[in-house]
Amino acid sequence: MTLIDSHCHLEMLDDAGWAVEQARAAGVKTIVSIGIDVASSRLAIGFAELFEGVYATVALHPHDAGSLDDTLLGELEELAAHPRVVAIGECGLDFYRDLSPRDAQRRAFSAQIELARRVGLPLVVHVREAGEEAMAQLADEASDLTVVMHCFSLPQHVDECNARGYYASFAGNVTYKNAGDLRAAAARVREDRLLVETDAPFLSPVPNRGASNVPAWVVHTAAAIGDARGWDAARVAAVTTANARRVFGLTASG
Repeated sequence: MTLIDSHCHLEMLDDAGWAVEQARAAGVKTIVSIGIDVASSRLAIGFAELFEGVYATVALHPHDAGSLDDTLLGELEELAAHPRVVAIGECGLDFYRDLSPRDAQRRAFSAQIELARRVGLPLVVHVREAGEEAMAQLADEASDLTVVMHCFSLPQHVDECNARGYYASFAGNVTYKNAGDLRAAAARVREDRLLVETDAPFLSPVPNRGASNVPAWVVHTAAAIGDARGWDAARVAAVTTANARRVFGLTASG
């Protein structure tokens, strides 16, 4: 029984190599390391080259959307050609922190939607306090793309996401006491679109809340999903692993 951590930030961990080993020991054989700018995208690719079972994504996070220009976009496109790169993301809209102007966020999101289309990769989407606008922009611009809603936070849109065929990836916050709406959403996500992630080092799940998150702890998120759906651990692992392999184009060994 194995799991795939579909979204983490290995470059932010104190010891990425140790985290990968710890994950393997816990049955988490595959990790997708996420890029949020050119530097972290390069690091993610480096980890994917170094560690078996690690893959990378490349993107510019909405927090830094104001820095996007043709040169940066060209660098991301070059990186996306690497054989260990499996998606464009995380990109999207974050109106909670508003660290970049909202128009810049919209433009950067559009540019990366188009990048995903050009390179033929799925799109990993970050949304915070921008659900209505993100869903509208995706409907207008990404109807032909494979979309992964990272750290799923749109329970009010779960049926619409199901209808559009979006993948929904749940993080450690689904284990929190006050996250009943997320657990209800996890119970309603299409079986063939359900994913689990850590977003490590963020969103550590119960019982490790307050500590720095690591990929091995995706097992706790998977357990919460199982409880919400009435599934045992083996079924959660089988379903989410098959879905992650499909969306990211991974082999059975990956």
